[in-house]
Amino acid sequence: MARVLVTGANSGIGLATVIELSRRGHEVAGTARSDAKATTIADALREQGLTAETVLLDVTDAAQCEAVVATAGPFDALVNNAGFGRPHAVEQTTDDEARAMLETMLVAPMRLARLALPGMRERGGGTIVNVSSIYGRATTPLNGWYQASKHGLEAVSDALRVEVASDGIRVVLVEPGGIRTNIWDDVDAAATGAEGTRYETAFGRSRSMTKRWQLLMREADDVSLVIADAIEARRPKPRYLVGLDARAIALLEPLTPDSVLDELQRRFLGL
Repeated sequence: MARVLVTGANSGIGLATVIELSRRGHEVAGTARSDAKATTIADALREQGLTAETVLLDVTDAAQCEAVVATAGPFDALVNNAGFGRPHAVEQTTDDEARAMLETMLVAPMRLARLALPGMRERGGGTIVNVSSIYGRATTPLNGWYQASKHGLEAVSDALRVEVASDGIRVVLVEPGGIRTNIWDDVDAAATGAEGTRYETAFGRSRSMTKRWQLLMREADDVSLVIADAIEARRPKPRYLVGLDARAIALLEPLTPDSVLDELQRRFLGL
């Protein structure tokens, strides 16, 4: 049985991961930013006949991160899942919005990893799972800063994996494609916010494509199974792609010349 900290645990992949790990008998602490969201975790577990700890944590608050690891740890595994989608063209994204994405999905996961490492060493090893995205490998218009955070997460995870391997600590990247979560609600909001701008057509087409694509998306449970298996594996893979769309993009994107890919995206989105 492992003691696991899961961030962003009140919905989507995070909640599914808390439920799956608890079902397998692990000792799980799931984080949320408010009492109301913590209650959501507890209620979902109760419906499944399961229990787990809930911890209040805003991952962008360094002092809170230190306090949680000091009081709730040490941990055998850390699942860095907290994040959000905020589709914007680069031109539309303010400095504060860019910093918020980088702080939440790049700086915070590495902060928690850094804080968890000493305890993992004392326990003889551990696993850090960083929930990335297929867009940690590929890039599309209208979501550049989100993708920048995931590209950065992949780079620093690759470095950390080598740095701590001799301590028996494994660093894993999970790269889902389209997953049915509430993150897609942001696409509707972005399309509405782009009305009257030069990006109105592009966001409208993106919204229409997303609605059709949602019919083929995988469930958050599919990702939670991969995360749980990685934590339990003696030798997990460095990367796990989740979904046929993620596998297709990972295969085709490196083979497609940038000029061709750029033109296809421009024509499709009307940019």
